[in-house]
Amino acid sequence: MSKEKTTFTCSECGGSAPKWLGKCPHCSAWNTLTETVSEAVGGRNRYSAAAFSGLNMAQAVAPLSAIEAMDVARTPSGIGELDRVLGGGVVEGGVVLIGGDPGIGKSTLLLQALDALQRAGLPTLYVTGEESGAQVALRSRRLGLDHSQVNVLAEIQLEKILATMEATQPAVAVIDSIQTVYSDQLTSAPGSVAQVRECAAHLTRAAKASGVAVVLVGHVTKEGALAGPRVLEHMVDTVLYFEGDTHSSFRLVRAIKNRFGAVNEIGVFAMTERGLKGVTNPSAIFLSQHSEPVPGSCVLVTLEGTRPLLVEIQALVDGGGPSPRRLSVGLDRDRLAMLLAVLHRHAGVACADQDVFVNAVGGVRISEPAADLAVMLAITSSLRGRALPKGFIAFGEVGLAGEVRPAPRGQERLKEAAKLGFTVAVVPKANAPRQPIEGLEIHPVERIEEAMEVVRGLA
Repeated sequence: MSKEKTTFTCSECGGSAPKWLGKCPHCSAWNTLTETVSEAVGGRNRYSAAAFSGLNMAQAVAPLSAIEAMDVARTPSGIGELDRVLGGGVVEGGVVLIGGDPGIGKSTLLLQALDALQRAGLPTLYVTGEESGAQVALRSRRLGLDHSQVNVLAEIQLEKILATMEATQPAVAVIDSIQTVYSDQLTSAPGSVAQVRECAAHLTRAAKASGVAVVLVGHVTKEGALAGPRVLEHMVDTVLYFEGDTHSSFRLVRAIKNRFGAVNEIGVFAMTERGLKGVTNPSAIFLSQHSEPVPGSCVLVTLEGTRPLLVEIQALVDGGGPSPRRLSVGLDRDRLAMLLAVLHRHAGVACADQDVFVNAVGGVRISEPAADLAVMLAITSSLRGRALPKGFIAFGEVGLAGEVRPAPRGQERLKEAAKLGFTVAVVPKANAPRQPIEGLEIHPVERIEEAMEVVRGLA
């Protein structure tokens, strides 16, 4: 007879402990152990499913130079912005995990992609664990996907889903969502750490064995991270995150991990009555339309994956009290505090008694340090009440010693700015092009003091 065993599983690393502890013994995270009554002891080994599926990972030992390296074949999804994030299209046998806030458009985008693949002649399967088939059909009508031939299965039992995939042999299968799927081999509830980890592992093995591209939809926590064990992100090939405000019509899909393409690549979509549509010129979203230059605004050329984007950085410096506020939206608040200290020490611009608010227009999140120079120029412009010149752009990392360091792929950033009609640029000296760029006046600088002098001269 098999008997149940109670264990405590860490929601961060997936490690287990025989009793509850305040601190995980594996990853040292606090308050992450949850009780799981699950695994049957003494029964058939559930990992034997890997052998049953025909997946044999054992290979003879061979030197790396003797192993043939083959290019990965990709199938375009029919949605250009999604293909950009995936690295060119859907990969046979690849497993993609996509997460985002409720109602942001995950199911809508995947249903549109499956319909495009089905119309291109590829068999598809949409497994819904949160909606009925009628609800999915209603959404498809609302999206204008009339007469869609996408196969829909409303099921949450893992064994039935795997059997259906084996019987129908789809090229692409979507599991919406992985937190609703459960396996009969475990007694814990759907959505628990053990169920999510086990179901994702079985689906990943099935994808590798059969060549089916599997897309897993994942829930997110209140903090914005994917719910469930962190090992879920390690098992899959690609991790995508939906970003953006649900009150805005624009959505961003960012690649956090991609074994078949570039990370931090983003796709920009606009939510319409007929679903999500790709935005061909995303820089227009992140630039506010001012008839004349205004104080506190500076345009940054940032790099998202392989795509240069122009984003407007807005700053507002206002009289503060004894405890001035520092608030940033779309930028790192700790880095903002550091830049204010550098601005005071090396450029003589004091904001110690002022409230400072910084915002990246359009809801985009900027994490690269190349935004430093644009942020500092926007703050100085707001403090002095003097607008930067029309058609002005800037980028560059600023160090604690006041030096302006180069940004990667500076030539591409400058060419993108010139293509969109910008005429003046302040950039790190190491990013200055050897050949002039038509229509763009470039001012290379080595220190933040030089950048301030250049801006004063241009004004």
